[in-house]
Amino acid sequence: MKKTATRLADGRELIYYDARDDAVRDAVDQRPLDPIATRSEIRHDRLLGDRVAIASHRQARTYHPPADECPLCPSREGRHSEIPASDYDVVVFENRFPSLAGDSGRCEVVCFTSDHDASFADLDVEQAALVLDAWTDRTAELAQHPAVEQVFCFENRGKEIGVTLGHPHGQIYGYPFVTPRTRLMLRSLGEHRVATGRNLFDDVVADELADGRRVVLDGEHWVAFVPYAAHWPYEVHLYPKRRVPDLPALDEAARTEFPQMYLELLKRFDRIFGEGEPPTPYISAWHQAPYRMTDRGEFALHLELFTIRRTSGKLKFLAGSESGMNVFINDVPPEAAAERLREVASK
Repeated sequence: MKKTATRLADGRELIYYDARDDAVRDAVDQRPLDPIATRSEIRHDRLLGDRVAIASHRQARTYHPPADECPLCPSREGRHSEIPASDYDVVVFENRFPSLAGDSGRCEVVCFTSDHDASFADLDVEQAALVLDAWTDRTAELAQHPAVEQVFCFENRGKEIGVTLGHPHGQIYGYPFVTPRTRLMLRSLGEHRVATGRNLFDDVVADELADGRRVVLDGEHWVAFVPYAAHWPYEVHLYPKRRVPDLPALDEAARTEFPQMYLELLKRFDRIFGEGEPPTPYISAWHQAPYRMTDRGEFALHLELFTIRRTSGKLKFLAGSESGMNVFINDVPPEAAAERLREVASK
């Protein structure tokens, strides 16, 4: 992997990740952009104890542009985009409309490919491995950011999820706090250690492997399963079998196997609802240990992949119980979801 860092016209950082060591990245951003002025702030909810990012400038962000005006495509034929080069493998840059910035953290965009009409599932193994390299590198870099306590790499796919740019891309958030979801995991982790003397993540993975009914893929270094208490109609958790706290801690064997496992899961997600259905909308989310944990080694890196589509043409809405009380109601039994995901193995 070759890494080349540069700056856009408004001062934002952009980084090319290339599979070839001889790639030359010297294109200059020709756009007449004003310096970025964000108005992001973090407010504390005293009742719930969590935090909310207030970012009114995001109201002006690009919204469903036509394909020939996509800001994530390469700059070509006189049309200048966020990426100055005329082609690229993987690129990461600071978000022009960040939810978090400065003392409030950092937001980055990850473009998985220059092909506007592709999706992550269309990548080959080498390209997916390069994306993993980029996620890993950005996780390590953001660990040095003075305002960042936790790094979150994720992808939103599909208009149903709220995606406003159709180009295959994800995001990386550097939070200046530990997220509420992670705090819940850490609480359960601590309680389990006190009660049993064992690691909760290890026990969850071992129990799923022993049960077998919800296992979707079982590789040498990774296992993918539908969790026992899945919140979403189709939800899969992907764990390395050797517990590590974050992406930089993965060994070479796990890094090599990951692309095949992940691409297979994504292909199966697109087959869940049968032929002729539009691509399955999903969220793919990496969970990594916060940087200031007392014992980061207790946390287990894992990826959670889920869709809000519950059946053909129908979405799972977060209604009264979910949105009002955070109590999920799942219409698809996890065992049935796992069986369906096993049935639709790619040919």
